[in-house]
Amino acid sequence: MTPVLSRRHLAVVAALGAITASAAQAASYNPTLPAEPALPAATAVCKTLHASLTQSGGLLPDAVDADPAHSQPDTRQIQDAIDACPSGQAVRLVISGNANAFLSGPLVLKGGVTLWVDNGVTLFASRSPKDFDNGGGNCGTAGGDGKSCYALIRLKNAADSRVVGDGIIDGRGGSVLTSGANAGKMTWWDVANLLEATGKKQNNPRLINLIGGSNFTLYRVTLQNSPNAHVVVSGLTGFVAWNTKVLAPSLAYSVAHYACAAGTTPNPDVAATRPSTCFTPDTAANTDGIDVVESSNVRIAHASISTGDDHIAIKAADAPSSDIYIAHNHLYYGHGVSIGSETTRGVSQVRVDDVSIDGFDDAQVNGLRIKTYDSVGGPVSNVIFANACMRNVKQPLIFTPYYSSGNHSTAPNITDILLQNIHVLSSAKFGAGKLVFRGYHNGSVTNTLTMTLDNVVFDSTNFLTSDGKKGGPTQPDYATLTLGPGPVTIPFATSSTFKLNDVRAGSRAPLGCDGAFPDFPSANAPI
Repeated sequence: MTPVLSRRHLAVVAALGAITASAAQAASYNPTLPAEPALPAATAVCKTLHASLTQSGGLLPDAVDADPAHSQPDTRQIQDAIDACPSGQAVRLVISGNANAFLSGPLVLKGGVTLWVDNGVTLFASRSPKDFDNGGGNCGTAGGDGKSCYALIRLKNAADSRVVGDGIIDGRGGSVLTSGANAGKMTWWDVANLLEATGKKQNNPRLINLIGGSNFTLYRVTLQNSPNAHVVVSGLTGFVAWNTKVLAPSLAYSVAHYACAAGTTPNPDVAATRPSTCFTPDTAANTDGIDVVESSNVRIAHASISTGDDHIAIKAADAPSSDIYIAHNHLYYGHGVSIGSETTRGVSQVRVDDVSIDGFDDAQVNGLRIKTYDSVGGPVSNVIFANACMRNVKQPLIFTPYYSSGNHSTAPNITDILLQNIHVLSSAKFGAGKLVFRGYHNGSVTNTLTMTLDNVVFDSTNFLTSDGKKGGPTQPDYATLTLGPGPVTIPFATSSTFKLNDVRAGSRAPLGCDGAFPDFPSANAPI
């Protein structure tokens, strides 16, 4: 069921959609959430499968699958049950006495079928790259196009499928690989960290990969420790994630507060000879929470996400992304709610509403951002970020068309953005943090960033510059910002490339953030 809302959340809910008249000129998009999903009725279960393995502390005993010949004992029975299940019914995974775990390789979900991971059950992914290899023999290595692995759960061009339940789906990103070139030498996340060391792309499996189709639902399930992104939604019309938990790494692969001892985390100089034994969000690389790619009618609500990359990312490389509502979510470690990098075909009608971001003074944590560049850039418009509380976040607000170096082929154009009721609490380490507001300029092409800021309040006056040094904020360029009618506490100064429309009128209390930062709702979290 949906978590009970705090008094702050109830106040925010009552205010949703209450955009002031002047702010509405900048962006206007007022979506609604569907009714909360429900677990299947007992009569809608086509097959109940009983666990035969036992996990403890989030781990299976090594002896279960040390031999790669026994790496995926439950794949066949789960896949057979899915294949035989009629549309509108569910395959249910349940505990059996002390047995509480399943171990599987890649599964293909069928249209209209629900995979129900029951309370107390963990569905673990194989740690043998051969099980996930899609034909090239590169899964579990770094190099090539990074697309050599099937996901644990995949679905293509199907409608009305679901993954639900109060159980856990665990990708085992920190487990030692048992096959392929890196068997016994690396974990999945060691392979991912080779990207930073060598520039080679990782070939690691995603946890859930959805391509095409419509009306997919994630409900109540916990997704954790994916070797790659946890959920990728590509080309869907209709996606709901409700009360979903996403966590990487869990306590099984780390220690309290991610205080890993020296020499236990990924190190490019030694990873080829011994696997790492402790991971932080920074070293559980590329473990995005939910990636929305070229999709529409997307609703992400009441989620809790703590990962090693973007909490939620919205992209549009080959087709547009639009009609995306992200509401009532709690975010922890991670790189923020991000639009981009790929925005070539356009991102529009996005609303992020009632969000908390707790950054723990980690140097990699972002808040709200649009990040693109002129190899993959395009139009981004009609985007609303509203009712957001942040604390201990190094980079609260980042809006840049220069996220990476590009080839000048596709110019980013970021317009009609609204920031409303944003309250950034002080960070002992980073003060008010780093802000970036930039439009695009190259040669004769200038695409001005246009944005309205209404009731955007920072408790600290100690801003960082765009390169992370004291003495900020760095002033916007190629931008036109409208301030008001509510207060804005960022010290802006106009220039030849920055225009300011100040319509602030009177005072208004900042968004209340009491009770906005609950603990991550899982005993598996090292936070």
